[in-house]
Amino acid sequence: MKNGEVPARADAALDVRTRDRVTELLLQEGSATATELGAALGLSPAGVRRHLDVMHAEGLVECRERPERGPRGRGRPARVFTLTAAARETLPHTYDGLAAAALRWIAEHGGPAEVAAFAAAQVAGLEERCRSAMAEAGVDPLARAEALARALTAEGYAAGATTIASGGQLCQHHCPVAHVAAEFSQLCEAETQVISRLVGTHVQRLATIANGDGVCTTHIPAPVHAGARSDRQRIVR
Repeated sequence: MKNGEVPARADAALDVRTRDRVTELLLQEGSATATELGAALGLSPAGVRRHLDVMHAEGLVECRERPERGPRGRGRPARVFTLTAAARETLPHTYDGLAAAALRWIAEHGGPAEVAAFAAAQVAGLEERCRSAMAEAGVDPLARAEALARALTAEGYAAGATTIASGGQLCQHHCPVAHVAAEFSQLCEAETQVISRLVGTHVQRLATIANGDGVCTTHIPAPVHAGARSDRQRIVR
């Protein structure tokens, strides 16, 4: 172990904890000066400014001059710091819990059919965007699957299309609603129907992240006229 390695790691961990405390205070107070933060944390204003400078460089805080009431005194106006939208996105959210609670309410008051209708409405926008992106893909289902993979990747699904002997596979390595879909399979079913309509043929879901699989995999059967295709694999990212 090199001399100074442990202290360096300890200092880095201490810096992270201090910035977490700064973030928590700014979240509670809305805004604060370095002096106010230092008083709350038991640190000097200069010490707090060092952390705020790092957070500002990372886009986590922004600063502005605090408006003064009454006659302005000598010196520069105090600068107040607030969290940016990017910083708030790093904080824990309850979106999955809220979505699941909303679907439970729909299921209780309207039944499974209403959940399915909601799921279909949710993917309608995705379907329209992907359809526009696939406008030049032609009519071959496997070619359309490759175009769909590119469109889904642009939507954040990290998708790829693989051509195999029996047809093709569309693989999605990320699912934005996996936790909620684990309870409400209608979300996966609505997405499968979208894939089927977009590629222009019946498809079969072989695996889903919501069910604990590593990848959402959809099989796309080869067209009848596709006998000339080889057993090669083509992966599109």
